[in-house]
Amino acid sequence: MAKVTKETMIGELLQINADIAPLLLGIGMHCLGCPSAQMETIAEAAMVHGIDPDDLVDDINNFLAHN
Repeated sequence: MAKVTKETMIGELLQINADIAPLLLGIGMHCLGCPSAQMETIAEAAMVHGIDPDDLVDDINNFLAHN
């Protein structure tokens, strides 16, 4: 099972499991295909969207553990 950290890039995350996209879209990250978003870390993306990065990493890792 893959695990991610706050330093994982969004592009890398989508390569790990593209099915994570609906979770990210659901919290307002609508620019997943944008070239700059691909090079953002989870922490940077969370900050831009006003989301706690630790909570987001926990949610992503829970999703990855069950999918």
